Amino acid sequence: MRDEINRRDFIRRAGAGAVTGLALSGVGPTGNVLGANDQVRVGVIGSGRQGRDDLRDFARQPDAEVVAVYDVYQPNLALGIEDSKAQAKPAKDFREILDRKDIDVVIVGTPDHWHALPTVEACKAGKDVYVEKPISTVIDEGKTMVEAACKYKRVVQVGTQQRSGIHFQRAVAIIQDGMIGKVSFVRTWNYGNDYPEGIGHPPDTAPPDGLDWDTWLGPAPKVPFNWNRFGLGGPANPYVKGGRWSTFRYFWDYAGGMMTDWGVHLLDIVQWAMKVDGPRTVTALGGKWYLDDDRDTPETLQVTYEYPDFVATYESRFCNANSMYDKGYGIEFHGTDGTMFLDRGGFQVFPEKRRSGHDEVERTAEMKMESANNSHFDHVRNFLDCVKSRQRPISDIEIGHRSTSTCLLANVAYRSKEKLVWDVANQRLVGAGAEARRLLGREYRAPWKLTV
Repeated sequence: MRDEINRRDFIRRAGAGAVTGLALSGVGPTGNVLGANDQVRVGVIGSGRQGRDDLRDFARQPDAEVVAVYDVYQPNLALGIEDSKAQAKPAKDFREILDRKDIDVVIVGTPDHWHALPTVEACKAGKDVYVEKPISTVIDEGKTMVEAACKYKRVVQVGTQQRSGIHFQRAVAIIQDGMIGKVSFVRTWNYGNDYPEGIGHPPDTAPPDGLDWDTWLGPAPKVPFNWNRFGLGGPANPYVKGGRWSTFRYFWDYAGGMMTDWGVHLLDIVQWAMKVDGPRTVTALGGKWYLDDDRDTPETLQVTYEYPDFVATYESRFCNANSMYDKGYGIEFHGTDGTMFLDRGGFQVFPEKRRSGHDEVERTAEMKMESANNSHFDHVRNFLDCVKSRQRPISDIEIGHRSTSTCLLANVAYRSKEKLVWDVANQRLVGAGAEARRLLGREYRAPWKLTV
């Protein structure tokens, strides 16, 4: 209980981006505490698109060495080895990486449905973990991941790298300092236009050479190979135009659509800025009406979150991108004294004008800031520093779980067609029907099991 209180206290105190005085007592797998100048030895599980991005920024750090890479697809494995400056050795099974006593840190850069199991097993093996977002495909997986990090005293950083962006930190400070007044409404969105074919209808085929399809599926149900489910874009996929990546995200077995892909990034900042852990109620409406493709997830989604003192919305559309003043994604904080627009390029505050007698009075000054740093590189740096100091990182697993849960709840509301009431403190649904409760978890296909 004491550790849980500390974690919640961390969430509330991390708003300014500073993490102090909250140390973990765990040590590395060799039993030694790493010093400031010691090399951190890194193993990579999943060297596809995002995993390679992570790998490269770890390899660029002066005190990190990528020594092992595993991927179920041989072309991705070869690229991972290349990105490690040819220093890493290929692994035939991700458990080989976990068994190595000389590896301190594991990167989990797999598709979403494979995030939970390697993270938990890495914690049990005494490794610290950098895991991509969303941390899980269902809320129960996330709870288990937090439990494992807590039980084995591991440093676990989630790949919500916007928290390490200087302009995001400044924007959060402006909101928390009340510089745009009281915020009553926050809007987040992702817009695009895939009309009319979307991701299409590629047929089931034999897997490509070099792919272990059964292991790629892992705990998900066994189905025939399909390029859309695998999600690889580029010339290797003859059925996807324009090199679209990560189409696996549009299938419930592996992910949660744009709601969990990008919604986690956006709503993570909202909850950070507004100092909340999750919503009280969630409603979601949408569907698949105009795109002729084989995705499970909706092409159009509108989610409304009720928090104690404000309302937030998330919208995703794939049939119209020409809206929101040419911004394909973003966050708007609407305050009594001003409105802030925020994305990865920077932020801008638009002062609110009120009439005082016959004059219009601006209630706050215009503020603007462009992106000022490589947030992903600095996010990796924050993690490595915390591996050595045993401090909790800026995107600790508990924070990542709360942000992921907020998005997963939207999908539960959409799929169950219920308005959900969420007990934030105890992480449970109140008065929900059987389908909503069922969607909080999922069954693992044998022989895979998720246990602490």
